[in-house]
Amino acid sequence: MKKENTELENYKLISFDKIPSTQDYAHDLIARGEAVNKTVIVAESQTAGRGRYRRTWVSNAGNVYASFIFKIPERDPKLAYAVGIAVAETLISFGLSPKIKWPNDVLIDGKKISGTLIEYCDSFVIVGIGINIKTCPRLKDYPTTKVHDYNKNVDVKDVLNTLIKKIEKWRNTNFSIVRERWMNLAFALNKIITYHGKSAEMMGLNEDGALVLRCGEQYLLTYGDEISI
Repeated sequence: MKKENTELENYKLISFDKIPSTQDYAHDLIARGEAVNKTVIVAESQTAGRGRYRRTWVSNAGNVYASFIFKIPERDPKLAYAVGIAVAETLISFGLSPKIKWPNDVLIDGKKISGTLIEYCDSFVIVGIGINIKTCPRLKDYPTTKVHDYNKNVDVKDVLNTLIKKIEKWRNTNFSIVRERWMNLAFALNKIITYHGKSAEMMGLNEDGALVLRCGEQYLLTYGDEISI
């Protein structure tokens, strides 16, 4: 059931009790010519939530499921870092100690608590964010956690309100500051990771937003490939 639209921090908020996917609803808004800048679609639960590479995102009630629509002139590879920081700082404000795992996961104690999916559509970008508040899926090869494992006095609405403010702040912050903050929060910085089956040291971000890896004497740049840690 669709709930009443509201305004929050100059954002248009569209909320649902249940929906197949906030991300797909955002795509539909754009396709119908009804999308406006700074719109947020939220749902209490999803029946067909998805992450990167169309992986299933388990979406039981009690968590944050939100898709932000922004009008942008061109693709921005640096946006992912601002969003990652916004999610991490949202969790910090509730007493948690997150780290950001390249490219878009946020971890607590090495366990996934949040994921981000960024998709471009016409002149818009859609930023989908899921944050485990009250529940988390049990995955065989990927440990997960939730906010209530660390702080049970956290409400989904409070998290969403804080997230909107943090995204607005970091989306409009100079990238040199974003870059510094991201590396401060980065998981496995200066550690050995696996990239395309090879071991490499994760060095950080360059001024253009590429992840810098060192493989022996060779330096590699990547903008979106996954790494294993």
